[in-house]
Amino acid sequence: MQALIVHSHPEPKSFNAALKDVTLQTLQGLGHGVQVSDLYAEGFDPAEKGSHYARRADPDVFAALAEQRHASKTDTLPADVRREIARLEQADLVVLQFPLWWHGPPAMLKGWLDRVFVSGGLYTSSMRYDRGYFRGKRALLSVTTGAPEEVFGPNGRGGDMERLLWPLHYSLYYMGFTVLPPFVAYGIQGHGYGNQEESQFRAHLEQIKRDWAERLAVLEQSTPLAFPGWNDWGEDGLATADRAAEAAAP
Repeated sequence: MQALIVHSHPEPKSFNAALKDVTLQTLQGLGHGVQVSDLYAEGFDPAEKGSHYARRADPDVFAALAEQRHASKTDTLPADVRREIARLEQADLVVLQFPLWWHGPPAMLKGWLDRVFVSGGLYTSSMRYDRGYFRGKRALLSVTTGAPEEVFGPNGRGGDMERLLWPLHYSLYYMGFTVLPPFVAYGIQGHGYGNQEESQFRAHLEQIKRDWAERLAVLEQSTPLAFPGWNDWGEDGLATADRAAEAAAP
């Protein structure tokens, strides 16, 4: 298996970086090939803009999707985008490693999706969801939070984790990935949110790393998240009557 880690944290000594290293070492130890896209270290520009495109479809008005489609068609995508697409194409498994900031991923990671998941090249009106470009490949989120796990349940003050991660999960599914359940490392700021002693906090972090390595070792046993597919929708994009009735059944 070939894996790609898309790492999105600015600090090389962060716990996110430590989890990235656990992923790298664990998968390599299992005999898999691993590449790393370290977005901050590699200086990836997350802001989509006209200056990325040397041969514009419209030099007067910048329309991101139109320029992406034009660049895909003329083989003039920006070099950093081509590099990231090549890495994705080589991977059987993609792991996104990031902290939860303001109830979502860092702008760096969102910008990576904005620029790398190019219109026309990697998705079209018919090449999406279970007919997406990356069908047959798996994707997995590895996320860190400062607050403890108990505040991230339904109606918890941290927000419902399933809902917080849904936009990323659905975006990956939109591109055709089989999406595995996420790994969430809670409470990584330890005593800043509670009464843990320093030794307890450090032990907590080490346990998280062990849990993550164990999860990586048994990925084949993971049941993917469920999403509707093309056959579940009518021409209006809504669930068909049969599926709606099934969903409404007690």
